[in-house]
Amino acid sequence: MAEPGRGPSAELQQLVAAADSGARAATGFAGKLVFALALAWSLFQLWYASPLPFVLGWGVLNDTEARSLHLGIALLLGFLCYPMLRRQSARIPAFDWVLGLAGALAGGYFLLSYAELATRPGRPILQDIVVASAGLALLLEATRRAVGLPMTLLAIAFIAYIMLGQHLPDVIAHKGASWDRMLSHQWLTTEGVYGVALGVSVGYIFIFVLFGTLLDRAGAGNYMMQVSFAMLGHLRGGPAKVAVVSSALNGLISGSSVSNVVSGGIFTIPLMTKAGYGGVKAGAIETASSVNGQIMPPVMGAAAFLMVEYVGIPYTDVVRHAFLPALISYIALFYIVHLEALKLGLAPTAQARSRTLPQTLVAWGLGVSGTIAVCGAIYLVAEGAKQLFGGAAPWVLGVLLAGLYLYAVYVAASCPDLPADIDVDNPVLPDTWPTVKAGLHFLIPIGVLIWCLMIEEFSPSLSAFWASASLMSLMVTQRPLTALFRGQGALGSQAVRGLKDIVRGLDDGARNMIGIAIATGTAGIIVGGITLTGLGLRMTDFVEVVSQGNVFAMLLFTAFVCLVLGLGVPTTANYILVATLMAPVIVELGAQSGLVIPLIAVHLFVFYYGIMGDITPPVGLASFAAAAISGEDPIATGIQGSLYALRTVVLPFVFVFNPMLLLIDVRGGFEILLVACAAIVASLAFAAATLGWFRARCKWWEIVLLLAGTFALFRPDFFMDRIYAPYAEVPAKTIFEVARELPQNERLVLVIAGTNIEGDDVRKTVAVQLAKPGEGRQRLADAGLTVSAVGTDVQVSAVRFGSRAKKSGFEQGFKVVAIKVPIDRPSEHWVYLPALALIALVWFLQRARVPPAPQRAPIGT
Repeated sequence: MAEPGRGPSAELQQLVAAADSGARAATGFAGKLVFALALAWSLFQLWYASPLPFVLGWGVLNDTEARSLHLGIALLLGFLCYPMLRRQSARIPAFDWVLGLAGALAGGYFLLSYAELATRPGRPILQDIVVASAGLALLLEATRRAVGLPMTLLAIAFIAYIMLGQHLPDVIAHKGASWDRMLSHQWLTTEGVYGVALGVSVGYIFIFVLFGTLLDRAGAGNYMMQVSFAMLGHLRGGPAKVAVVSSALNGLISGSSVSNVVSGGIFTIPLMTKAGYGGVKAGAIETASSVNGQIMPPVMGAAAFLMVEYVGIPYTDVVRHAFLPALISYIALFYIVHLEALKLGLAPTAQARSRTLPQTLVAWGLGVSGTIAVCGAIYLVAEGAKQLFGGAAPWVLGVLLAGLYLYAVYVAASCPDLPADIDVDNPVLPDTWPTVKAGLHFLIPIGVLIWCLMIEEFSPSLSAFWASASLMSLMVTQRPLTALFRGQGALGSQAVRGLKDIVRGLDDGARNMIGIAIATGTAGIIVGGITLTGLGLRMTDFVEVVSQGNVFAMLLFTAFVCLVLGLGVPTTANYILVATLMAPVIVELGAQSGLVIPLIAVHLFVFYYGIMGDITPPVGLASFAAAAISGEDPIATGIQGSLYALRTVVLPFVFVFNPMLLLIDVRGGFEILLVACAAIVASLAFAAATLGWFRARCKWWEIVLLLAGTFALFRPDFFMDRIYAPYAEVPAKTIFEVARELPQNERLVLVIAGTNIEGDDVRKTVAVQLAKPGEGRQRLADAGLTVSAVGTDVQVSAVRFGSRAKKSGFEQGFKVVAIKVPIDRPSEHWVYLPALALIALVWFLQRARVPPAPQRAPIGT
């Protein structure tokens, strides 16, 4: 167990290293060389994400060349940082140097021989076969070391499936492939190892991981912890609420479950234990809150960046769709720890400030309104500068941002420095506002990231580059400026400390990416096996047989597959495999059942269940990390964490059937607010039902009423659709008129029929989102859909590859049977009223059974 308040123990550091950055800490010349390689890798990724190659006209790499260099460096560092056996010493044996150099050459073969390979596509020579064979073997060994044996065995199984297809049962049989063809597909094209997953790793994931690492090195992680403690430490169950909020804030910048558990849990778990939660529940709360950091925008887990390619929408849309479910999940967890405090009769652990309720409300009101006002003022000033100064606006905004930063550091310098940790034995509740002011400048790089993503609509990589550039400027200058404003000296040495933090952050970021880069390369083997053998088409028949065409059964099967794979496969690889195999199947079979399921909903479903592998026993790494801090049984911690995670587990089923939670088909700000409030109340009622405690211990029939209210709030359409049909069918010939009249970002719902690739007659309901307003035919074309109308007959003439229409299930040659348009019916939101009445009834019935509040007492007494 870690010593409270003294930082992670050697055991915890080893666990984090084994999970995130490499278990071998080389020393001496070898350690310096590994450090230099990691630093060079981070600098290359910054260069690749920046506009500099195009501005200078030098060092421009295409996607394939960048993927090759990315994998080559990852393989080299993988063999140097991850030992063959866990018990090996820090010394790097010569054998690993040989394997690392061979892996670098094999991984970089595309870069080194790009021109020659382009002249012989599909016709590999002996040199190509030798390099590809060696590269595949080295990648599998690096995967075993850095990711784990289960993923290695899964990749080997797919290679065997490619080679032995003709000898397998008819349901999964295929004609097989030669060794040369398999290697060519997997290593010498962009269909296998160098496919989409590796491209997302080099293009998006690395720069975001680097940004989060640098932000933590700058001190933002500790700042968020201290602010959470200052705001919430005096409440009942305060340490648990601090864990939830600080993990949510850390989730803004980090996508690693294990490191989130360790960085925050080293303080919050001992605090929760002393407060009365017990070690198992304390570890489970920290695990549940830390794992959910992967679903919290704007920097979600690595798999979220893959959705950009797989779903075909901008990352800003992924963030928009994912925001409300993530917010709901964290609010529900906050409520869960409050209910646990009520059940256990816990007293507040730190002395509250002497404020009356009106004073507290005024303070919070001023804080919230002031934050909104400042954000609004910044937006108006920035937009005004763009309008006034045109092309010179970036320079003007840069000067204004620098001025804002100087003022924020000046304010921070007037406040005491934040403590490096929290004294878990005798916690002292700091004043909220001075604590907030002491690190406001940390919010500037996060603001730059959000501004570039959401307002300027830059690419994710370019947005993260500018955010990282502003962050590195902050890291160099924050200490010298603070010393200057305080009238202290040694400005140069303070700047040097900042530079050292940047270098260490670049090293940490690269090390954290080794396992992810190798995992995405190995996931390409699996995806390549699916595309080469046509397994994806066979999965449709298989899942249809298993589920008997029932969409809910399909989702249960998919969730089960995700959880099983999560026992040994990391989140990113889990997502790639299940999304490639199952997401198109769910959308297709749902369409054939007359149910329109947005593709983003299915991918988020897979993503959510993929991250559950970090909690669920017997392998959940986040649970093991929390148990190492608490000293409790990791299996018991994982089981308790899984109970707390139920509020996250249920959300994917909800937003698949009710896409409003993803802000799809929601019109106007009022409806967004209505849906959000209803979903939050539903999640709170569900949390109370699963814990069996609302205002007091729940009777069985009260749990039933709470669950009924939860269902009605989450699925009001379920009841309204049984009273009024949601759509009316209009003739297909009106397709262009309907497309023209649809509001922006509304979905056009069509019934199409035709013969699929396997010769079966199919009738299905599909939908495609139409973007900016305009002429109907053009809006369809922008979505990737070309239709021809002759009299009353309308046919799908073409579906652009990779378009929204293609990924939504449209097929060329199919006939448009009808168009479904929403009918004028009472709003489904009226169902909220009886649902709220059920929850209010339970609240009223429990009023006489509310236990008395315990006396407030500091934790040290």
